[in-house]
Amino acid sequence: METLLSLTIGLLIAAAVYLMLARNVLRFLFGMLLLSNAVNLLIFTAGRLTFGVPSFVPEGAKLPPEDAANALPQALVLTAIVIGFGLFAFALVLVFRAYTSLGTLESAKMRVAEPEEEKA
Repeated sequence: METLLSLTIGLLIAAAVYLMLARNVLRFLFGMLLLSNAVNLLIFTAGRLTFGVPSFVPEGAKLPPEDAANALPQALVLTAIVIGFGLFAFALVLVFRAYTSLGTLESAKMRVAEPEEEKA
């Protein structure tokens, strides 16, 4: 199972780097989203994947069972998903505002473009 997830993570990172190297700001944003998901999957995989053993501490014991999955990476990934969604929504609004203001999504053209006059 970890081998399949490792290949998926590698594919996601490769696609993210490809998108982030484009000069289009919207493609860069989607590449950043893919990279965030790949890192979340990597952290989740690093916490061990086990079937059928919950990560609860039995009554009277001080540690969870040996073959239980680690709950910390799962909590970190859940937090990272929420933060990543907030960052994506904020960046998407910024890209939309830049497009309405400058009329382009190409990063090279954005540097030299003059903002269009605001209509009252």
